[in-house]
Amino acid sequence: MKNMGTIDRSLRVLVAAGAVAGSGVLGFATAWGIVLLVVAAIMVATASSGYCPLYSLVGIGTTHRSGSDAAGGASHLHRAA
Repeated sequence: MKNMGTIDRSLRVLVAAGAVAGSGVLGFATAWGIVLLVVAAIMVATASSGYCPLYSLVGIGTTHRSGSDAAGGASHLHRAA
């Protein structure tokens, strides 16, 4: 079940791009470069799936819900039911 809205997903793609760029600046083979590449991979994976396991553990989501249907777009955080 998706728990991330489109704004959240878009921001994660931007963070991933920044992490890859930062990794290139630091050096892809350096420890910090590798850490940034892992962060980028996690951001891309969660953005593409629309599901964040950490959100599930904490019990929040950023999808806009009308009734019981999840729609795209998020304007605020809410507690998942």
